[in-house]
This record gives sequence, C-alpha cells and structure tokens, in this order.
Amino acid sequence: MKAVRFTRYGGPEVLDVAEVPRPAPAADEVLVAVVAAATNPGEIGIREGRYATMWPAHFPEGQGNDFAGYVVETGTATPAFHIGDEVIGIAPRRAQAEYVALGAHRLALKPAGLSWEVAGTIAGAGATAWASVAAVNPQAGETIVVSAAAGGVGIYAAQLARLRGADVIGTCGAANFERLAALGIRPVHYGPDLARRLRDLAPGGIDGFIDTFGAGNVTTAIELGVQPHRINTLIDHEAVRRFGVHSKAQEQADTPEVWSALATLLARGEISVPIADVYSFTTDDVRQAYRDVGTRRVTGKRVLRIAPSPERVRPLADSVER
Repeated sequence: MKAVRFTRYGGPEVLDVAEVPRPAPAADEVLVAVVAAATNPGEIGIREGRYATMWPAHFPEGQGNDFAGYVVETGTATPAFHIGDEVIGIAPRRAQAEYVALGAHRLALKPAGLSWEVAGTIAGAGATAWASVAAVNPQAGETIVVSAAAGGVGIYAAQLARLRGADVIGTCGAANFERLAALGIRPVHYGPDLARRLRDLAPGGIDGFIDTFGAGNVTTAIELGVQPHRINTLIDHEAVRRFGVHSKAQEQADTPEVWSALATLLARGEISVPIADVYSFTTDDVRQAYRDVGTRRVTGKRVLRIAPSPERVRPLADSVER
C-alpha cells in the first residue's frame, strides 16, 4: 500500500508517499481502507522535530491521526463492526495511508450522509474543540470568545459554544467575517488593540475564552478580567504555567462517544465545517498541503483524499467476505 513517510526531521520536502507493507488486523482489530485523512498543524511540529523530547519520531515515521474510511477486514474479536461499515477514527502517525489496522475501540460509525472529508476531521479537530469547550463550560447567556474562530478547531469550538446558548465572539481576518456571521458568531478582527475591540463588543464583560492560536490571546483574556479557570489554550504553554489556565485538547475527548456525538451534529446540520482544500494522495500534493497548513491561514480544514472514490475499497471487502 501507499503511506506518508519521512526518514529525517525537516520541512515538507522530507515527506514522501511511499510503498509499504499493508497491515493485517489482529484478533481485536479491524482493517480500514482510508478514504480521507485530515492534516493538522501539530503534525508539522512533530515532523520538524520541535516536539522531539515529548513525541520523538521513530524513523521511518508515518503521519496523520484522524481519518474516515471503510472497514474491509475484521478480526475474530470485533463483533461491533462489519465489512463495509463506514467509520471515523484516529490512528496516531498512521492515518495518512491507504489502509490502517487498529483496535475496534478506536472507531465510531460514520453517518451515511456525512461527507468523507468532513468526517475525516472529527476525531482530531472536532474532539479538540469539544474538550476546549468543556473546559471553559459556556452557559446560556454568557459571552465566550474563540480565537482563530474560522480555523479547523476554532470553527468547531465556536459552534459548540453557541449550541450551549452562549453569545460567541470569534477572532478572524476580514475575509472570514461573513462566514462566521452566517453561523451566528460575532466576528472581530484579530491583532493589535484586540482587547479594546472586545470591550466594545461585550460591554458587559467576557465570561470565557478559548484560545486556539496563541499570539498573546491568554494575556488578552486575563486583561479583560476572564477568570483563569474559564480560559483554555491549545498553544500557549507558558500561559498555562504563568496563569494556571486550562490546556485541554484532543486527548481529553478521545472517545468514540464524543466522535459519534460530533458526527450526529454535523449530519443533522446543527454545526458545519468548511473544507478549505482537498489534496490528492501524491508526494507533491502532500508536501503542498503542509506548506499551506503551515501558513495558519485557513477557513475550516485541509484534507487529503486517499481514495479517489468509495468504490476503490469495495473489491478488497468483497474478496475478504467471500
């Protein structure tokens, strides 16, 4: 099969779509043919070696975490899933591949009407947003700020906070004002003098702050009088140490139950996640995807399309079933 690999730390140029052995599922695993796999900013830090102390690479290293695909083979101890089931899941550093073998407990069923690209973002960005919102705990009538609210995690988090009845203000660039407003999120331009603009938009004060971008957002929240236990940051680890704010992320919502809840909300249209770009599964396109992710300028998510169409996986599923 084909899978993303890199054999040294570096920029996007170290990424290759390489030929590797196809995994075989153990008794408690299923084999999934991946249709779509998400790209995430954190994967850049791992590939560049910035997190080598915490999360070292083991060369040749794989890449990608969250994905959506079809079950094509089941183990002897996986009665919950059947060949042909459409699923979402997470396979750390292995998801950007034509096939992944993983435990059945790392999967949830994908609603039939949900697009593959959107489904492929749920277990990563969606779960991260879920944990962030849970940490801040928005209440009906409260005012909550979400930084980079048009980004992959931010657009999930802002809508989840709205579903709790909060008045949500989202920081973004001018190009995303209309999109956020259409989702019921009050847009505000990020950058210098943000605190003043937020005071103007929320004269009664701000109750909670979800920081998905860093760049001093936690300091701004503290300046605005937000209590540390109502702030969550995904980026600013120094602010966690300095102010005692939360740093809840994907691992705090890393369950099929959360993924299923998010998938249901998406399938019902209660929240939506725009797909900014879809890239083919070639070395050139994978490298370009991460150049684009590295700009941190995006509306929604960027996704790799591993399989050109769902029919690609059916012959293997049929042959296994026979």
